[in-house]
Amino acid sequence: MSLPVILQQMGVIFILVAIGIILQKRGIVDNVTSKKLSTIVVDVCNPALILASILSGNITATHKDLVIVAGLGAAFYAFLIALGFVIPLLLHVKPDKRKFYNLMTVYTNTGFLGIPVAKAVLPPNALIYVIVINIFYSLLFYTHGLMILGKGKTEAGKKKQPLLNIFNIGTVMAIISLVVFWFDLKLPPLVSNTVEYIGNATIFLSMALLGVMIARSDFVGSLKNFRIWIYIVLRMIIIPIAIVFIMKALGFDRTAILAMCLMGAVPVGNLPMIRAEKIGEDTSILSSGIAVSTVVSGITITALISIFTAYLK
Repeated sequence: MSLPVILQQMGVIFILVAIGIILQKRGIVDNVTSKKLSTIVVDVCNPALILASILSGNITATHKDLVIVAGLGAAFYAFLIALGFVIPLLLHVKPDKRKFYNLMTVYTNTGFLGIPVAKAVLPPNALIYVIVINIFYSLLFYTHGLMILGKGKTEAGKKKQPLLNIFNIGTVMAIISLVVFWFDLKLPPLVSNTVEYIGNATIFLSMALLGVMIARSDFVGSLKNFRIWIYIVLRMIIIPIAIVFIMKALGFDRTAILAMCLMGAVPVGNLPMIRAEKIGEDTSILSSGIAVSTVVSGITITALISIFTAYLK
C-alpha cells in the first residue's frame, strides 16, 4: 500500500474517532450504550472480521509462514513480558504501582484497534500476524496478566478467574479462522456473506467507541502525567522502531515487519482496566494511559507505518 493511501486511510480513522467524540458529547452514546457496543465489537464484529479476512482469499501465506508467525508471536510476547518488569523500573514507579505499567507494556490494544487498523492500512497477509498475536494475548492475559494484576485478589464474592476464560469467543474464532486457512476450507456463501457483513461494521464501531472513551476521560488531567509520556516514547515509538530494524536484519519480509511494527505501536488496551475495576483496584494510571496513548497513537502509528512503508520498499 502506497504512502498516500496509508495517510488517507489513517485520516479516515481520525474522522471515525472524531465522530465518536461528537456522539458522546451530544449524549447520543452514554456509558451504558458504549459498554453494550463494546461487547458487540469484541464478541461479534472483531471475530467476524478475522474470519472474513481469511475467507476473502486475499491472504496467500503458506503453512510454513504460519509456523514462523507462531514463533514470532511467542518471541514478541516473551520480550514484552521481560520489558514489563524493566519499564516500571526505568520510570521509577512506586512498587505498589509497577504492576499497572507492567500490564500497559504487555497488553496493548492489538485487537480492538490493531485488527481494524491492520485491515485498513496493511497488506492482506499482515492479518495472519495480527490473528496469532491476539491468540497469544488471550492465552497470556488470563494467566500471566491476572497473576500480575490480582496478587491474590478476586472479584467480591467470586472465585479466581478460571483458565476457561482463555477460551473466549475472540480466541475461539481466531483459532477457527486459522483452521479454515490451514485446510483451505470453503464455507457456504450464506455463511461467508453473513460473516463479511458483520465484519464490515468493525472499523466504524471500534473507532467511534475509542472516540467515546477519549471524550469521557479526564484527558487534560492525564496529559500532566509525565511518566505516561516517557512510557509512550519507550513503548510506542522506540520499541516498534527496534522491531523493524531487528526483523529487517534477520531477513523478514516487508509485510511481516510492518505487521509487527503495528502490533508494537498500538496504544494501551482496555482489558487490564476492566479487570482492575472488578477487583477494586485504583484504575487512574490505566485510564490515563489508555486516554493519552490512544490519542497519541493516531499520530505515532501514522508516522511509523508511513515512514517504514516507504523505507522497506
